[in-house]
Amino acid sequence: MLYQIYEAQRSLMEPFADFAQASAKMYSNTSSLFGQTPFAQRVSAGYDLLYRLGKDYEKPSFGLQTILADGVELAIQERVEVDKPFCELRRFKRFTDNANTLSQLKGQPAVLIVAPLSGHYATLLRDTVKTMLKDHKVYITDWKNARLVPLSEGEFHLDDYVNYVQEFIRHLQGIYGNCHVISVCQPTVPVLAAVSLMASRGETTPLSMTMMGGPIDARRSPTAVNNLAMNKSFEWFENNVIFRVPANFPGAGRRVYPGFLQHTGFVAMNPDRHLKSHYDYFKDLLKGDDASTEAHRKFYDEYNAVLDMDADYYLETIQTVFQDFKLVNGTWDVRNTKGQPERVRPQDITSTALFTVEGELDDISGSGQTEAAHDLCSGIAKSQQKHLEAKGAGHYGIFSGRRWRDVVYPQVKAFILQHSQVAKAPVAQETQVAAPVAVAATPVAAVRPVARKKAASVAPVTPVASKRSRAASKR
Repeated sequence: MLYQIYEAQRSLMEPFADFAQASAKMYSNTSSLFGQTPFAQRVSAGYDLLYRLGKDYEKPSFGLQTILADGVELAIQERVEVDKPFCELRRFKRFTDNANTLSQLKGQPAVLIVAPLSGHYATLLRDTVKTMLKDHKVYITDWKNARLVPLSEGEFHLDDYVNYVQEFIRHLQGIYGNCHVISVCQPTVPVLAAVSLMASRGETTPLSMTMMGGPIDARRSPTAVNNLAMNKSFEWFENNVIFRVPANFPGAGRRVYPGFLQHTGFVAMNPDRHLKSHYDYFKDLLKGDDASTEAHRKFYDEYNAVLDMDADYYLETIQTVFQDFKLVNGTWDVRNTKGQPERVRPQDITSTALFTVEGELDDISGSGQTEAAHDLCSGIAKSQQKHLEAKGAGHYGIFSGRRWRDVVYPQVKAFILQHSQVAKAPVAQETQVAAPVAVAATPVAAVRPVARKKAASVAPVTPVASKRSRAASKR
């Protein structure tokens, strides 16, 4: 009933949020009678803050229409290439009529960015996509809100996630001959599984894998997020955070981990920081600091927009990654599209280069958790492996913001370029259209030598047995 209670409360608050928005505009308009009253600006700021706290946040758009690449402005067309029940594969196609630029675009590597399915939408990686588009053909996994997926589409398991990734990789290979894969946070585990299974079957694997801030081995330097998943039983999560979607959504009746519960957890990690941020927003409104207030709105429009996750996928991720550590223990079996179990063996990967990236101050995926992939991928030559610890970067800093653009991306770009090769299939061409010329600067960063770490000793964790039985639908 918790989900239904939340929806009733949200519906009740909606007219008050609309009233607060209208009142904020009335009191901020100096041409109106309300805007000429004493303390009008303070009242307007208060109503604006009330509106921001009470409004419903919908899925943001990527909003990428143009980018600058080597001094040339490229037009961007966003389109869905593959539409699956729980995910869309989006492509950001670049257009130009500059002959030299067009020639360069044709030969640039194709990159699949696997966005996390852990609460926020794929638009959280907007800065990642925008930066990558300067030098790559970019695709991204855009995961759907589970409450909008009808029950007729079946369930969604962690195995399905792995199978989706393999299908998307094959899609790009069919167009370009091969591709590179970048996984950010949560998808590092299923992406490593997907490539491992392809290697075990003798399929062509991606030219490179770049894994950023993910829990490959959550036992290393466990964070507060890891500890919660490790210390609560499977049954606790199933009984306390799983609810059915209310009747007013297309996915009515689906078991999900609701987005509003996830958002509560996000805020609870740093409540003082969010309280201060909102108070600073109120003060910036009083000062008329438009730049700061707009930056606050953009951040929280993204941060507060959350999606529901299918219960089976969420619970299996908790158990596989954070409780049984099946990937690092070599006990993970993934069911393929035919329903047959296959053992995940990262040591079978031999022809895919590996680059891992961690943030020095990451409080979500601790130090060494992502780097653990190097120990698992023993079949990859040491010369094809690289690790980077971004100094001063937190979790979001390794894929968004200044440190991503100035420190991490130049090394990711160089690694992908180093391991690119001539595609075996015809390369899809970028279409020519008119685009104005502008000037852009190219960031440069020094490459730090890579140091490999030994696995940290950890206390044993007792695996939690699952009582669920796998449903047979949509396999």
